[in-house]
Amino acid sequence: MLHYRTFMIAAVAAASLPFAAANAQSDGSIITLGAAVSLTGKYTTNGEHTKRGYDLAVKKINEAGGVTVGDETYKIEIKYYDDESTPARGAELAERLIQQDGIKFMLGPYSSGMTKAIAPVTEEHGVPMVEANGASRSLFTNNWKYLFATLSTSEQYLTGAITLVAKNADDLGKEPEEIKVAMAFENDPFSQDVREGVLDDMKEYGMEAVIDDQLPRELNDMTATLTKVKALKPDLLIVSGHSKGAATAIRQINELKVNFPVLAMTHCDSADIIGKFGDGAEHTLCATQWAPTMSYSDELFGSAQDFAKLFEETYGYAPPYQAAESAAAVQVYADAFERAGELDSKKVRDALAATDMMTFYGPIKFDQAGKNIAKPMALYQVLDGEYKVVWPSGVADTEAVVPRPST
Repeated sequence: MLHYRTFMIAAVAAASLPFAAANAQSDGSIITLGAAVSLTGKYTTNGEHTKRGYDLAVKKINEAGGVTVGDETYKIEIKYYDDESTPARGAELAERLIQQDGIKFMLGPYSSGMTKAIAPVTEEHGVPMVEANGASRSLFTNNWKYLFATLSTSEQYLTGAITLVAKNADDLGKEPEEIKVAMAFENDPFSQDVREGVLDDMKEYGMEAVIDDQLPRELNDMTATLTKVKALKPDLLIVSGHSKGAATAIRQINELKVNFPVLAMTHCDSADIIGKFGDGAEHTLCATQWAPTMSYSDELFGSAQDFAKLFEETYGYAPPYQAAESAAAVQVYADAFERAGELDSKKVRDALAATDMMTFYGPIKFDQAGKNIAKPMALYQVLDGEYKVVWPSGVADTEAVVPRPST
């Protein structure tokens, strides 16, 4: 159990100070976590969500009393650098944080590709990294001992969409094995793992993929895929291209007036498809790691809804799950520091490996590969301008609307 004592937050925004003076990992009563996060480049939106989740957790922990390690009380701060959404830059900055700035405890970047670039650096130096936004299952097949992830892995993201469509096949006038699926995925580790998970579930139901496209590099034009959708008339279109890909999909589906029964995507909330596209986002199914309506709670934030309210009061918008899972990563560190009883990297690593805790974001327990094996994925649907959980049934707010009305 955490025992939080009151003290202040100090977050170093290294995006604006890319070559700030070195800052030791722990200095007196401060524990400094290091993070290379995308504050510019194609992952800017989600990088900002990640940073805000980290910062809000640090603020709450410090206000609630901080972290007691052995006989001492520490405040937490974070030293940030901007990785510019570039894997090579991320790896370079991780090296800088560890070798020059003296960081002994890392928070993860945004995206699987960025995490995959940084993890070998932290592993080489024996520095734990708790990450919240690298879901690719390939991250957990390397026998890395210092990588821990609060989120569910990527192959699980849209399997709920396949199950949901199969269970509603009658409403589409078909048997499950007659369902035709169109897919468009970014060529990055996360999205390709989502694709593999979808294909595995399609095989279980005997579904056919009639379109299997890669999204273009800049994620700003899906015309080629949507032209095929018009011609081949699939029952389900699945898209995974982070927030930029999600926004492009909704925009062009509406611009080109493409009709089909079911649309399922990743990154709906981080792309703010409701705010940007209004009615154009209606009935979209959206993969989510977390929702404010879920019945998770902890002593720091309170309920999932309490976290959502605090985040919106602080930043002016409802929290996407990327922010929630990032906040949970800082909570995991605070818990591990206290259980380790000292700020030794190896002992903190061992304490992280033994994590078994409940948070507002959900249960967190790591397997030997560092994956969180305790928390399931969920599926939203945009209904009347709101995200409603429609799967799994045990946590659903309402039933899914399948098929979506034609426009």
